Amino acid sequence: MGPSNSQDFAKIFEQDKLRILIVGAGGREHALAWRLDQSPKVDQIFVAPGNGGTGYLDSKIITVPISVGDFEALVAFAVKSNVNLVVPGPEQPLVDGIESVFRQVGIPVFGPSVRAAAMEGSKTFSKDFMARHNIPTASYRNFRDFDAALKYVESVDHNIVIKASGLAAGKGVLIPTSKEEAVAGLKQCMVDKEFGSAGDEIVIEEFLEGQELSILAFSDGYTALALPGAQDHKRIGEGDTGLNTGGMGVYAPAPCATKEVEEEIFKTIVQPTVDGMRRDGMPFVGMLFTGVMLTKNGPKVLEYNVRFGDPETQALLALLSPETDLADILLACVERRLDCVTFAMKKEFAVTVVLASPGYPGNYPKGLEITFGKLPENVNVFHAGTKLVDGKVVTDGGRVLAVTATAKTLKEAQTLAYEGVKAVHFKDMVYRRDIGYRAFLEQPAAEKESFTYASAGVSIDAGNELVDRIKPIVKATRRIGSDSVIGGFGGLFDLKAAGFKDPIIVSGTDGVGTKLKIAQTYGKHDTIGIDLVAMSVNDLIVQGAEPLFFLDYYACGKLDVATATDVVKGVADGCIQSGCALVGGETAEMPSLYHGDDYDVAGFAVGAVERELVLPLPTIAPGDILLGIASSGVHSNGFSLVRKIVDSNAFTLSTSVPWNPTKKLGDELLTPTTLYVKQLLPAVRKGLIKGLSHITGGGFTENIPRVLPKGTGCWVDAGSFTFLPVFRWLMHLGNVKPEEMARTFNCGIGMVVVVGKGEVEEVTRLLKENGDSAVYRIGEVQAGEGCEMRNLDKWVELAKTAV
Repeated sequence: MGPSNSQDFAKIFEQDKLRILIVGAGGREHALAWRLDQSPKVDQIFVAPGNGGTGYLDSKIITVPISVGDFEALVAFAVKSNVNLVVPGPEQPLVDGIESVFRQVGIPVFGPSVRAAAMEGSKTFSKDFMARHNIPTASYRNFRDFDAALKYVESVDHNIVIKASGLAAGKGVLIPTSKEEAVAGLKQCMVDKEFGSAGDEIVIEEFLEGQELSILAFSDGYTALALPGAQDHKRIGEGDTGLNTGGMGVYAPAPCATKEVEEEIFKTIVQPTVDGMRRDGMPFVGMLFTGVMLTKNGPKVLEYNVRFGDPETQALLALLSPETDLADILLACVERRLDCVTFAMKKEFAVTVVLASPGYPGNYPKGLEITFGKLPENVNVFHAGTKLVDGKVVTDGGRVLAVTATAKTLKEAQTLAYEGVKAVHFKDMVYRRDIGYRAFLEQPAAEKESFTYASAGVSIDAGNELVDRIKPIVKATRRIGSDSVIGGFGGLFDLKAAGFKDPIIVSGTDGVGTKLKIAQTYGKHDTIGIDLVAMSVNDLIVQGAEPLFFLDYYACGKLDVATATDVVKGVADGCIQSGCALVGGETAEMPSLYHGDDYDVAGFAVGAVERELVLPLPTIAPGDILLGIASSGVHSNGFSLVRKIVDSNAFTLSTSVPWNPTKKLGDELLTPTTLYVKQLLPAVRKGLIKGLSHITGGGFTENIPRVLPKGTGCWVDAGSFTFLPVFRWLMHLGNVKPEEMARTFNCGIGMVVVVGKGEVEEVTRLLKENGDSAVYRIGEVQAGEGCEMRNLDKWVELAKTAV
């Protein structure tokens, strides 16, 4: 018997309310739950295992404590809870076949089959697919044999990219900049197995240059609907510097994704991919995420992903128009009717800023309490690495939260997103302050305007204020032979007035490397200038030269007068301590090259030495003695390794150092480089010193041999001087081998003095009388080559005592 009336008949065609299971625990999954919660077609949303955000929403969203890989438990829960649509977030369950597991119990999955998921699960599979279907991509070769891969790398004359074929948690892509790095990368993948079985097979492909775009497209196996092109920021540091991450932010639509560009990408890449997969017998259903490079020869595929991107999803879902129902789109994909749904985007822009734990992407703490203030309108916070503990939200991962804002312009969206960041608080949170900066480098002016230097980001007034502030500081460095008055076109120095008779001019230049990042992160800038002077004038005294004058160079994106003044004050202090005049400098404000509060410095020193006192002397011979003058700490070299060790162990610059609880790590690392000029000059002028070696980058093993004649080497007793606590601590935390310490750091000796045996006592006396740094007898010149480090076991034992 049929329906009794028209009302009952209509119910036959009424769609069942959706009960959706989202599989995953990140910000992407929270964003999916947030958007699906707005659909009138959705009755209930389950998120497994979810996070502190998905467990914090209304009763329509329920967090389920089942891991993404426990398919048996997920299926049992779905069947029991009448789930009728499954949406996997991350790639691993898709590659592992979650779609077929649920298909066997009659529950559709918005996601590809295990065969189609190989587009992300195997780089070799996807590259072969592109070649088969003439989809534009970089030229490539696949390898399983290390020797064959090595031979190929050595034969090519273009830059390459090395990719682990399997899933490597987003870390299996290496971009070497030299043959040596390429060979090391091959070994890393195929021999050392750094990416596990993912590196059993690798893809070596041509390095592509251009703008990179993320193109996400819904697909039902026939039809594709592409979202606007987005650009993400993978690197941890501003200006796209530092280590790769899962993504520190994104903006969309990207200005480079013009209508013409998006149409070309869809025509040459997206639709041919969907058609090719169907022809190959593995129709793609789900979200096709294509990384595209806009090369001078047109768009080319970098890689495929088979799921929603993170953090792209957080930005793109916020741009769906109010009338676009995400639930309807997902259901249409699994029912193969995507061409029948409403799909439109807001005429707006979105910016997402990721907030990460201190130490990320290395080791990081968990359990830090997160508090939230009032968010501005059109701003959402999506949770990733969070969980609920006793009603409080705490950190539980590397990428913790994603703050997303939408607005009519990209600049407004960026500003609003950072306003949203100010409403979120947890200890030492890490985030980039320049998300979206690449877009602004390209945008033309909206209307004709009268340009000024200030409108280009350069403040002449700030520069003038800086000059006024530093004039008295610079004047204090005046010495005989100079006037130390800044503001002219150049600095003058009178060698005759300084007492020189037959001088040789010596010059040097240097910077302070990534120690700058410590100063900028810690907010302490008044000692960097001392480092800058020390790195140059210490190199002058090594050649017997007395420093005469110094010039500095300060470059930044936006001139902060207070910060620049602190830096120049340090430069002046360094000049006074080394007896040279600060005669001038350059301040360069370059908004397009530096971002946020970043700045860089360089120093230029000029000195003079009487002709007969130029060092090193050719008389250095086996049997001569090596004296070592103590360093104050790390000085200005090796900070890339220092920062890696500190970040990997989740320390912050505000952490107290174990050997001195009253001192912060930031203060310890920013201890300025020792200036050795005044301590050394009396002995140099008496002609008692045969040679000097400034122990900088390269440590003992690289620097001492530089001053020794051909056919001579030396030995150094590692137990003959104080191995400073900071080096013991770094060696212990980083599990650094003593040989690596000796060729990277000064380890407690900043300057090595070569003297004849007969002058040891007199030189030692003069060094102690004219300086505060301790003096040690550390080794001897011997026949041979290089620097032999003895008694390194002493350092090993001392490192064991580091807390």
